[in-house]
Amino acid sequence: MHHTHFLVREPLLDPQQRVVGYELTWKQPVQASGVSAAPVVALESLLNFVASHVIGGEDGETWLLLDKILFLEAVPEMLSADALHRMPPARTVLSLPAATLANPDTLQAVHALRAGGVGILLRNFARAPAGLRLASLASFVEVRFSGANVATQARAYAALKQSGLTMVARPVSNWADFDACAALGLNAFVGKLHLTPRPGNTARGLNPAQAIILQLMQMVKENADLAQIEAALKRDPTLSYKLLRFINSAGFGAGREVQSMRQALTLLGYSPLHRWLTLLLATASTTGYSPVLLETAVVRGRLAELLARDTLGKSEAEQVFVAGMFSLLDRLLGMTMAEVLETIQLPEGVVEALLTRSGRYGPYLALAEACELNSDLVAALAIALKLHPEEINQAHLQALAWAQQMAV
Repeated sequence: MHHTHFLVREPLLDPQQRVVGYELTWKQPVQASGVSAAPVVALESLLNFVASHVIGGEDGETWLLLDKILFLEAVPEMLSADALHRMPPARTVLSLPAATLANPDTLQAVHALRAGGVGILLRNFARAPAGLRLASLASFVEVRFSGANVATQARAYAALKQSGLTMVARPVSNWADFDACAALGLNAFVGKLHLTPRPGNTARGLNPAQAIILQLMQMVKENADLAQIEAALKRDPTLSYKLLRFINSAGFGAGREVQSMRQALTLLGYSPLHRWLTLLLATASTTGYSPVLLETAVVRGRLAELLARDTLGKSEAEQVFVAGMFSLLDRLLGMTMAEVLETIQLPEGVVEALLTRSGRYGPYLALAEACELNSDLVAALAIALKLHPEEINQAHLQALAWAQQMAV
């Protein structure tokens, strides 16, 4: 299915708006006959494809997504799929309709998975067969929050929380509902609120750290002496710490511990230093809803870069990375994108991409954004860019893994 279907993701947030995991689904195109592929075939294919790309390392058993949990839709027929044995149980959650537990074989398979540590999320848990102890069968339940009858919902949520079940709210369509759910003790939230500015967010413009980063980017662009760059970095101990943490991270792969600023700058060189500063500028926000935005920016930038690399080459793909990283700066800084671009000198192609998703770079950024949404845009943009679904899906999972390795 990875040859014809497109992978889309949706973040799950905790009450502090940090990404705790991702729900991965296939965007299933309609066949020529007008009928979609059989769910069990598609879902097993998704599981196999994910297992092949988020497990790596020299031992072939390293979970590349670190602390993130993956939520995958399931049907009873796939509960014994071989690919499940390759996934780390503590980082894998299968989502099932609660009514399927009425089948004795499904119930037995769920018991076996839970005994092995695999997470189970029950949808429509109120339809679970009577007499079952849900806490022994599931680790998560999906709840549907509504602004009506809040008192009744609060009592139900309190009972679920006391049973030890983790509650996932869906859909959370506005920030008022998000705050209400958090106050009621719900644990995680599915929705795209991070793409909507939060009312009352007073952050606007560059903070002091971002102003220094912009100055450093300009110095790197002008090939300033490393001693000057080092002196500028040392004016902000936090930036110095972050550079050393980055250079010693698994994502950079220096192979030896770097302890001095001069050593770090020499090892990096100008082009990678500019790239790191780009990453840092987009993630040095102090807004109240920044954690999910920051991670989205990193994934988006890396995915857009990977999509463009074969066609545009490494050098231009670096510019696509910049466009992806900066594509959420307007939300992070509380400014319009036009205002943001007045503070940062960027190549014309990057500006075009950020303002109108046009030019040589814009379509790659648009495709990376579409992978965050379950829309037909993914297929249309892929065709326009002559990219195959498997290429896009592989790049998508690589970008997710890369984002976890970046120490910023």
